[in-house]
Amino acid sequence: MYYVAASIDGYIADLEGSTSAFPVNKTTLDELFGLYPETCPHHLREPLGVAGPSRRFDTVILGRASHEPALQAGLTSAYPHLRQLVVTSRDLPKDPSVEVLSGDLLARVSLLKREDGLDIWLCGGGDVADQLLPEIDEIQIKVNPVVLGDGIPIFRSTRRCAWNLESAKPIDGGVVLMTYTAPNPFRT
Repeated sequence: MYYVAASIDGYIADLEGSTSAFPVNKTTLDELFGLYPETCPHHLREPLGVAGPSRRFDTVILGRASHEPALQAGLTSAYPHLRQLVVTSRDLPKDPSVEVLSGDLLARVSLLKREDGLDIWLCGGGDVADQLLPEIDEIQIKVNPVVLGDGIPIFRSTRRCAWNLESAKPIDGGVVLMTYTAPNPFRT
């Protein structure tokens, strides 16, 4: 599942990769982390009072840019409680909880999806989501009440495909959690 925050106009970050324009509301975070506590970065779990086991995901896939804030904060892994795969061709600091994912992403993720366990969370970003589009079976977009005007889009694709709207759930703080499922069979 591609589970990502975005602006009303479809950007997951501004042109510099920052998400600081997205409002941070404690009650919003409480509700979202109540759904999926495993999506809270490990170093923020205690300060935010997030506890409990993984409910949906046991694996997270991040692009290099999505992993970068953890590195800038001096962490080698934001999600050591999950199997963490970072899509990059560059070297990363050594951490046993982080695997580099490179090469044919579509084939690798297709194999990962067949393994036993919980779901795979695609955390970001737009380039990785675009490459994995045929393997994404669900998209949940946390639509934030802000317009960025420009930035990194949810997908960097020029391919068209239709998705099925499953739900639009208002979350405290003005966020709407939009859930879409892939058409069957998936067509691009």
